[in-house]
Amino acid sequence: MTGARTDLPSVRELLSHAVEAVGGTERDGQVAMADAVDSAIRTGEHLAVQAGTGTGKSLAYLVPALRHAVESGTTVVVSTATIALQRQLVDRDLPRLARALKQPLGEEPTFAILKGRRNYLCLHRVHGGIEDEPEDTGLFDQYAISRVGREVKRLHEWSSDTETGDRDELVPGVSEQAWRQVSVTAKECLGAARCPVGDDCFAEHARADAGRASIVVTNHALLAINALQDYQVLPEHDVTIIDEAHELVDRVTSAATADLSSAMVSAAARRCGRLIDADIADRLLETGEGLSLMLEDAPQGRLDTLPDALGGAVAAVRDAAHACLAALGSDRREDAEEATKRKLARSALDDVHDTAVRLLEAFEDDPGERKDVVWRSGDRQSANPRPPALHVAPLGVGGLLRERVFGSSTTVLTSATLALGGTFDTLARQWGLPPEPRPTERAEGTATEKAPPSDADTEPHWSGLDVGSPFDYRRNGILYLARHLPPPGRDGLAAPTLDEIAELIDAAGGRTLGLFSSMRAAKQATEELRDRVTHPILCQGDDATSLLVNKFAEDPRTCLFGTLSLWQGVDVPGASLQLVIVDRLPFPRPDDPVASARQRAVEARGGNGFLTVAATHAALLLAQGVGRLHRATSDRGVVAVLDSRLATARYGGFLRASLPPLWPTQKTEVVREALRRLDAAAPA
Repeated sequence: MTGARTDLPSVRELLSHAVEAVGGTERDGQVAMADAVDSAIRTGEHLAVQAGTGTGKSLAYLVPALRHAVESGTTVVVSTATIALQRQLVDRDLPRLARALKQPLGEEPTFAILKGRRNYLCLHRVHGGIEDEPEDTGLFDQYAISRVGREVKRLHEWSSDTETGDRDELVPGVSEQAWRQVSVTAKECLGAARCPVGDDCFAEHARADAGRASIVVTNHALLAINALQDYQVLPEHDVTIIDEAHELVDRVTSAATADLSSAMVSAAARRCGRLIDADIADRLLETGEGLSLMLEDAPQGRLDTLPDALGGAVAAVRDAAHACLAALGSDRREDAEEATKRKLARSALDDVHDTAVRLLEAFEDDPGERKDVVWRSGDRQSANPRPPALHVAPLGVGGLLRERVFGSSTTVLTSATLALGGTFDTLARQWGLPPEPRPTERAEGTATEKAPPSDADTEPHWSGLDVGSPFDYRRNGILYLARHLPPPGRDGLAAPTLDEIAELIDAAGGRTLGLFSSMRAAKQATEELRDRVTHPILCQGDDATSLLVNKFAEDPRTCLFGTLSLWQGVDVPGASLQLVIVDRLPFPRPDDPVASARQRAVEARGGNGFLTVAATHAALLLAQGVGRLHRATSDRGVVAVLDSRLATARYGGFLRASLPPLWPTQKTEVVREALRRLDAAAPA
């Protein structure tokens, strides 16, 4: 990268040039967003932008980001929630844009993708032959052992062919158990200086590329890790752009969640067993067995109090892990293989010890002041039995984001779904931003237009912008509110609801995406309707989801039923998708430990826990589901919400205000007739 530049074209000029070069059409919303992102970069004021499908938001933030990177000689970080968007940016948008802007910028901007170290093949693990400790469940499963062995052999062969070592480029993929044999976490890594193959390290090469790039594309998980750790994972940067920002809180929460199980304790004991006195390691192994017994007796779900016996078992694990760490001592001068074994052991022990400490500390404060929620998972009696485990997650991540993300760089957050109930305030609170955007005072006479720092002003400044969408939702889409149907119950889909689904599919001539609140509901609808409708019905789980989506897109008469991943992951424009059915409002399960704890914490502070937590969750997911209908400007159709509460409940207005402005109706025959007309007009 070069030094500071002062001779660059404006963002608007660059955007026009880029749109023309890639054969696109400049849109008002795209221009408005690009101007706003440019202003945020210059002033230092954080920005939230809702940009509907079809706006071209990637170009709208990449153009000002690239201009800033070239002008200042710095790096801009772009974070996404999904691999699909990462691949779109790195494989399509950025290569085209870099070529298009080379002439007006005077140089070709560079870009790189950066993921957590665990996502890259570790050549030292591959060549060193240091195997991961087997899980207890696999010790007696010869088929599983042979399958993992075959996968590891394939990974060894792939290590000679791959140029990046990136797990996502391995097709088909391998199991997590196999990948663990050839990868390391940051804490397990020897470091490039000590590693015998450090010069060829895939993760180090990715970090080096990122440090030289104008744009670094990463994911929300690594963004969270960068905020959580004391060391810096991402390259130095002064601007962060968070796409798919509606998923930021969940992804950061997941990265900040820790687990403890007897299998983890046993694995840590085996890791250090050959490196320290056997009696000390055996003590840790025994505490793992004690934890297993106590977990079996502990209640499943959220734990508001820690049972004495379980607390004693966790404390014993903590103390035994601490003793093992003390016996392991500090790093020594030893060969690489021994150093690696010591690193792996210390990492496993640290995880066990630190999680046990966090679990015990979670119950020290009064319930209304706790920062973490703890729950016990696992059910050996279910169809997919899992051994019990403890989990601890933060009640909120706003403080972390405010200090370590917004406090360290100018941040732009964007998505098609940010303004819930017609305002950004709901998500702003979750991000740790003040609820009311306040304008930033411009500092006159400064090159950056950034306001001078003030000790008295501690709140982050931000603004919100909704640039709309090029889609004419009211002319091209109907929101059907099935007010007459009975409210959803706990015993599956009611007969009137199934009748309604069958009639809507018949009217649409297939062309239906069914979004269900649970896999149980999706399977019930599939089984009961396959004999009642004349059009094929595919159900998530019948095959790989990507293959099912392809079949659905190729045959307009086909229907596709599924659950959560389909709410956000289906992009099928055209006549193959003209009806989206939502069986019930997607509230979190009442027994969801994190959501229920957050709801209770809001209520303890005098707020409306249901609206703040449950309704917000439902609004985000419902808006994403409704967005499956319009993927191109010519798309037309119906979104049928078969949960009468959207029309009748007091919170229905908040949810409806969070959706694209489709034309609403409660008249069944109007909807069926519209679907029949669309079916008749669709190409054969």
